[in-house]
Amino acid sequence: MRYLLAFLLPALLRAQSFDVAINHGRVLDPESGLDAVRHIGIRSGKIAAISRKPISGAKRTIDARNHAVSPGFIDLHQHGQTDENYRLKARDGCTTALELEVGTSPIAPWYQQREGKALVNFGASAGHIGARMRVMKDTGDWLPRDNAVDKKATADERRAILATIDEDLRAGGLGIGFGFNYTPRAMQGELQEVFELAARNGRPTFIHMRYGSNGDPGIAASIQEVIAYSVVTGAAVHIVHLGASSAKHFDLAIRMVEAARKRGVDLTVESYPYIAGMTRLETAIFAPGFRERIGLDYKDMLWIATGERLTAETFEKYRKQGGLVATFTNTEEMIEKNVAHPLVMIASDGIMDNGKGHPRAAGTYARVLGKYVRERKSITLLEAVRKMSLMPAQRLEKMAPAFRHKGRIKVGADADLAVFDPATVIDRATYDKPNLPSEGIPYVLVNGTLVVDGGAVVEGVYPGQGLRAVAAAR
Repeated sequence: MRYLLAFLLPALLRAQSFDVAINHGRVLDPESGLDAVRHIGIRSGKIAAISRKPISGAKRTIDARNHAVSPGFIDLHQHGQTDENYRLKARDGCTTALELEVGTSPIAPWYQQREGKALVNFGASAGHIGARMRVMKDTGDWLPRDNAVDKKATADERRAILATIDEDLRAGGLGIGFGFNYTPRAMQGELQEVFELAARNGRPTFIHMRYGSNGDPGIAASIQEVIAYSVVTGAAVHIVHLGASSAKHFDLAIRMVEAARKRGVDLTVESYPYIAGMTRLETAIFAPGFRERIGLDYKDMLWIATGERLTAETFEKYRKQGGLVATFTNTEEMIEKNVAHPLVMIASDGIMDNGKGHPRAAGTYARVLGKYVRERKSITLLEAVRKMSLMPAQRLEKMAPAFRHKGRIKVGADADLAVFDPATVIDRATYDKPNLPSEGIPYVLVNGTLVVDGGAVVEGVYPGQGLRAVAAAR
């Protein structure tokens, strides 16, 4: 019987109708460990067959010879949620872009605005920052600028913040996003209540920690605060950009993460592969005393709009104006440690606005594949793919079952796929030209639809879907 099946299977596959076939590619599935030449048949947006023999597609057959085929990359930390950003994400092999750190509020219209208009899959957390801004009538447009920064919430305002976040969770928010040092007057009682809300709903929390890496009290106090909220409330916690938050103290930071996980804390982390971070200059991070508090000098800051390094004079000028600033706080040695550590997922923290932004918005994933896999050999190809696809999916799938079908290459999984050349894939974006798309990724599919074909974005297709959490029993 086994020999009969082996004889009949190629004929059966040829007889099946596949929309798209990808043949001769080196298929990388981080869940099963598959790393071998296979042939993939796609039907109705799903992977319908994985064959040892070539197959054909009714609409398209792609020859992936000398290329790798991996699950599309899942970015847990993508602030830019516009077509400009989605096009860059697709060129970088990313098929899902999620705004989980800052999140958004109100969340229902945010999803509605993107339905049927997105090149890649999208989603957001319920933002504590956004809820606080709404309730306290802050004048900032994305990050808080005044009332949500400077004022302690009253009892009524705390109830309103909780109600706002709860409504956003009911609308499918993928957890709750926090920025502790963007809202320094959000006191422990307020935060405790929000973490309790996350735990009751079975949603993870995504946390920008409180203290700078090189300042006082520093990274140990930051991580201890996160762990304490998790232990006391039972909420799952995810620390964003651990590499940027810990910088030269990464060894201490990851040791604390490892220890907490061994003691049962549901704690995960992410990093991006660049020595500079980026945020808005008008935020609470740069309040008076910031140089001592976070260990950052003016010369270490680059004003995104002009590309100039700041001085004391230009800092004051641009802080009043408000805008994006890059902050050079890390070292290449620490970045390489982040990329290589098995607990660290890859996420971009990216945003692009009319061609201005940080190169991580365009090049994070190709940079890992080109620089750290191929050139520096810091990590294997399959391990890099795991960090960029399966690990993010696993962080989310418990409360958002759609992610059980992403981050893998297996029959029944969503056909979110990246086809790239391991010998040439590389990022091109720089701090001077941050919106240059990556190279060496000729094909990307989102839900079975080609969104990058021959290295160019396919015009007029919007297969991206809004990914939401499923409400837990209360």
